[in-house]
Amino acid sequence: MGLPATLGIRHVALKVRDLARCEDFYVRVLGYRVEWRPDGQNVYLTRDADNLALHQDAAVSPGAAHGALDHFGVMLAAAEDVDAWAAHIKSFGVALAKEPQTHRDGARSLYVADPEGNVIQFIHHPPIAEAKGPKTP
Repeated sequence: MGLPATLGIRHVALKVRDLARCEDFYVRVLGYRVEWRPDGQNVYLTRDADNLALHQDAAVSPGAAHGALDHFGVMLAAAEDVDAWAAHIKSFGVALAKEPQTHRDGARSLYVADPEGNVIQFIHHPPIAEAKGPKTP
């Protein structure tokens, strides 16, 4: 018997120094909305089927290698969606860390850093985009 299917990585939690600045980036630039703010040091954001937690931590050094996170990914349905996201992000005056490119495996992606240096990859990966998802009885 194999493992049950997953719905993918739908939740990421980041420690950030400047909570207000990061919240503004994710809400205004990337289109997340505030789902829950339990207190002044924590906010939970949602977009589509994803949930992102931002936790204020004064010990975090923006842009420094403060953890093992290399990047996290936002999956896209089509290759051209990567280019649409690139144009959208740039329209806010935000520079891309890596411009859109097609990889050897047929995936297409871009990279952008949030205000504290956390890297986000917007990616169309054909095998995932074409998956039908878990089967229901």
